[in-house]
Amino acid sequence: MAESGTDAGTAGEAAREAAVEAALGELDLDAKARLLGGRDMWSLHPLPGIGLKSLVMSDGPIGVRGVRWTADDPSVALPSPTALAAAWDPALARRAGRLLAQEARRKGVHVLLAPTVNLHRSPLGGRHFEAYGEDPLLTGAIGTGYVLGVQDGGVGTTVKHFVANDAETDRFTVDNRVAPRPLRELYLAPFEAIVKNARPWGIMTAYNQVNGVTMTEHHELVNEVLRGEWGFDGVNVSDWMAARSTAGALRGGLDVAMPGPVTVYGEALAAAVRAGEVAESAVDAAVRNVLRLAARVGALEGAPPAVTEPPTPIDGDALARELAHRGFVLVRNAVRKPAESPVRTEDPVRTGDPVRTGDPVRTGDPVRTEDPVRTGDPVRTGDPVRDGAPALPLVPGTTVALSGAAARDARVLGGGSAQVFPDHVVSPLDGLAAALPEGALTYAVGADPSDEPAPAGQGFALRARCRDAAGNLLGEGSLPGGQVQWIGDDLPEGVTHEALASVEVVGTFTPRETGAHSFGTRGLGAFVLTVAGETVFDGVQAMGSETDPFEAFFGSPVERAEVPLTAGETVEVSLLHTLDEEFAAPLPVVAFSLVHLGPRRDPDELIAEAVGAARAADTAVVVVATTERVESEGFDRTDLKLPGRQDDLVRAVAAANPNTVVVVNAGSPVEMPWREDVAAVLLTWFPGQEGGAALADVLTGAEEPGGRLPTTWPAVLADAPVTDVVPVDGELAYAEGPFIGYRAWDRSGRTPAYAFGHGLGYTTWSYDSLVAGPDTATVRITNTGDRPGRETVQVYLAPASGTGAPDRPGRVLAGFTSVTAGPGETVETAIALSRRAFEVWDEEKGDWAFVPGVYEVRAAHSLDDVRLTAVLEID
Repeated sequence: MAESGTDAGTAGEAAREAAVEAALGELDLDAKARLLGGRDMWSLHPLPGIGLKSLVMSDGPIGVRGVRWTADDPSVALPSPTALAAAWDPALARRAGRLLAQEARRKGVHVLLAPTVNLHRSPLGGRHFEAYGEDPLLTGAIGTGYVLGVQDGGVGTTVKHFVANDAETDRFTVDNRVAPRPLRELYLAPFEAIVKNARPWGIMTAYNQVNGVTMTEHHELVNEVLRGEWGFDGVNVSDWMAARSTAGALRGGLDVAMPGPVTVYGEALAAAVRAGEVAESAVDAAVRNVLRLAARVGALEGAPPAVTEPPTPIDGDALARELAHRGFVLVRNAVRKPAESPVRTEDPVRTGDPVRTGDPVRTGDPVRTEDPVRTGDPVRTGDPVRDGAPALPLVPGTTVALSGAAARDARVLGGGSAQVFPDHVVSPLDGLAAALPEGALTYAVGADPSDEPAPAGQGFALRARCRDAAGNLLGEGSLPGGQVQWIGDDLPEGVTHEALASVEVVGTFTPRETGAHSFGTRGLGAFVLTVAGETVFDGVQAMGSETDPFEAFFGSPVERAEVPLTAGETVEVSLLHTLDEEFAAPLPVVAFSLVHLGPRRDPDELIAEAVGAARAADTAVVVVATTERVESEGFDRTDLKLPGRQDDLVRAVAAANPNTVVVVNAGSPVEMPWREDVAAVLLTWFPGQEGGAALADVLTGAEEPGGRLPTTWPAVLADAPVTDVVPVDGELAYAEGPFIGYRAWDRSGRTPAYAFGHGLGYTTWSYDSLVAGPDTATVRITNTGDRPGRETVQVYLAPASGTGAPDRPGRVLAGFTSVTAGPGETVETAIALSRRAFEVWDEEKGDWAFVPGVYEVRAAHSLDDVRLTAVLEID
């Protein structure tokens, strides 16, 4: 069975340490230096002479892609980390980790490049979907569960990005200026918790600088804090291409420089030792860490692996579905209104509407004078409505009008290095069609979040043909879509970067819609685009204003031609890309895309179709979403608005049907200006491959939405207390100090749309008693509803006036747990209180200071829904 995460001193660890020392003693300087630099994009050099296999790494965090960008070996795609954090359940995160370890072992991967435990400092962070939220305690707890789970399966993790890598703008060069107190209380805190509670086998240091020192050379934070204070004994690997200096990196505690084959280590490191620039003992220390990792994952002969028997196999599809609904956050669930009740007197009269002559008059409404008269609408009769019942879950017999482009083509995961290729995706349309009776569901596009071409997907069947300069075929590879992304040795069989001169994406396209289809290119260099036998573009795409490699290679798609096509009639397509040294990347990479956009229809016409369907249904469900141009790696957001005409769609549908449910398919906060005008709002994050099935479970009531917000949700960006992500003269000042997230909202006195910890279920709870001590809060609660449910009990600690420094946050999360209970059942739970909630970092002493005094302990459903309080006096 798996060893415990805290088994230092066991016979197994002693045997591994002995094997590590024996192997180290067999290596000369050149071998040691070679081991510390990547062999290629994803692996380290093997050393057969000491029985060391090549250690293989792979991107995460929601799936294990493996070493190739291909759908030939698909991966289970779990919901985004924001969704995992929204479940507020470290045990669930551990189960997710065990599944990912299972996937890693299947793909021959030893180390997962995850989890990301940077904080949501500003809602504009473009990669926030890959992190756990704004609170260090919650982030540390979920990250601990995740790491324990992965390592339960005998696979290593690299907790990242150490540290203060909380935005994407100029991430390679930015100097984040962070005072010692917020650095300790916020940004280092999740890493500290994970190191102490999960003993991770790896850490990844970030691109950025902290207070003038790049993190791959940060002796103080790596050697003194991470290793010295916290006792980290794992491998410190650089983010890809982050290491800049041979001597500086080694002195700063960097063990492995990735990727290879050219790094600051290897031959350069051996030469630096011989020149007296660095000590060989420092090389030995780094090699010892790498060998220890190899021993733990079973890649070093003579060393017993940390896990000799992996955990029981896990059904990936079932867990992905469970994780999705457990992370869904129901932020609004108003009382359902009859589909055709008497006139609603509370609505304003809309004088421009055509009268709907076939509809029953709704007598409680003020006449709406601005709506046009609607003369041919079907009457909605027999709506299954219960007095006082909320909009969700749907009652049996409900008819549903579904709209939104993301309902058909769901965005189930974020962009950038987190991308994997599942063997199937259940969209909201798929999930609801399977769950509802025949004839109960209609679908209309309504609005598309993107008005620009995206990598070819639905309807395309593509392959890539690789040729040398003479035109000889070197090899072929399948493509998961129109995007080519080959990094390092991730090339089709028989192809090398040295011989490769051109790549041609070839295949067919069968359109779903008749009309003018747009085709284009994304990437740098020369392209020839052919559709249906006609060359529609032959030219060069040059570098734009991008400063990040992800933007440069995966940035702006360019439309090249519109081609009229007929639904169901297959045509051949081809995109020939000739490689050019002028556009070469700093590492071996081939990256470009064939992009496509379906026929553009009049946006008002699309919305009108959705409105017509909504009027004829009992309930309207609108799915709104962000796109990879809004949330992805390599850039930050400039606003929180939903792209395209999606807000207009929601408003129009809600005006037509009072029972409108909005499903928000986004990895982090977006503005929802219509939120008070709809019946229900359900946040599904990026829900993974089973997202549509989980959505159907929740909408129909088969499952309860289990999530609570891991990050504060602003009504508008202007309300957010911390928004700056753009450096000034290369520096980004964390001038807000220890006040981010709800701490900053409390200080500002502003009210967000939805508070940290908010989320509704399908039952109700009474909080019956609270007993608080210095270490534990014991809470008794009762399920007062008519169905089983799960409640996340949150405990906040608020220092009384005069307790400690005046600049302490007004309240902090001190502990939490989840409990389940049947109708009428009472449960009691003891929640451990974090000692750190009573402490501040004393910048003068350079140490933690326990602050005695009077505290209010608050047992809460959410930050703004406190149910019980108790006064606690600490000496």
